[in-house]
Amino acid sequence: MANTPQPAIAQSGMLIRKPAAEVFNAFIDPAVTTRFWFTKSTGKLEVGKEVVWSWEMYNVSTAVDTIAIEPNRRIEIRWYDSYDLKGGHRKAPENATRVVWTFTPHGNDATFVEVVNDGFSGDAQTVQQKALDSTGGFCWVLAGLKAYLEHHIELNLVGDRFPQGK
Repeated sequence: MANTPQPAIAQSGMLIRKPAAEVFNAFIDPAVTTRFWFTKSTGKLEVGKEVVWSWEMYNVSTAVDTIAIEPNRRIEIRWYDSYDLKGGHRKAPENATRVVWTFTPHGNDATFVEVVNDGFSGDAQTVQQKALDSTGGFCWVLAGLKAYLEHHIELNLVGDRFPQGK
């Protein structure tokens, strides 16, 4: 029997020295999230509600559907290939991937955040590249979150990743 290749996933994690409620809220509330990740959002994450996240420096956005929220423990979303801010809304289900954040308390004052992104589509090489790109992206996001929540510093890691645009 031949080995079946496992689907590619993106995975990253980071200990944030803040309580789980504060770390969880950083991903729910765009007033906080825009300090370390995207630049604009149409609203807070809520189950059954679509929001659009924008990275204005790259002129791209993505539609986000919130699938599940377990307060202070877990967030699950489905997000779609990005689209041009001026080009209109494009939500192709075949290009959607799933992202799950889990928040594990470490005592009263620290939280381990794990991010898993899966469901990539395309040929094997494309899927592998998407998973690698997503892993790198979530590493930047978590590092930016850590700096912002622990030290009140906005590092602009996501914006500075591609200073000439992408």
